Amino acid sequence: MTVISAPPTGHVGLNVTDLDRSLAFYRDALGFEVIGEGGADDASGRRYAFLGRAGTLALTLWQQAGGAYDSGRAGLHHLSFEVDSLAEVQEYERELRARGVEFAYEGVVPHGEGAASGGVFFHDPDGTRLEIYTRAGAGTGTAPSGPAPTCGFF
Repeated sequence: MTVISAPPTGHVGLNVTDLDRSLAFYRDALGFEVIGEGGADDASGRRYAFLGRAGTLALTLWQQAGGAYDSGRAGLHHLSFEVDSLAEVQEYERELRARGVEFAYEGVVPHGEGAASGGVFFHDPDGTRLEIYTRAGAGTGTAPSGPAPTCGFF
């Protein structure tokens, strides 16, 4: 048997209920650039947008969901974004709070007791679980989920 390595992640696609609302969130609150948009020329109402950074595709939004995110169904658990420093995590937290975003935990929390990595955990307009984290600097806080990873159970 040949052992192969896992391919790198290319981009993530999310179903959304309202493309305009989701675009505003991911573009304005998280800083993604709109690389392209399109949609059906018929009455289906299905539209899409390609989002990224520096011209590289990272996220696609598909307006085809009939309801909000459901954590009780199989599929995406959460989407995580990595930044270089604790200061960047805190900058995103301030911006998101100014926009009225609700968080799963108060402030930056470590991924687990004694872990140096950690971040902030929140939801997008359709309830999709999101995380912005850094690999170091978050270890001074208390992990909110006991023995389970902080990003595991909201």
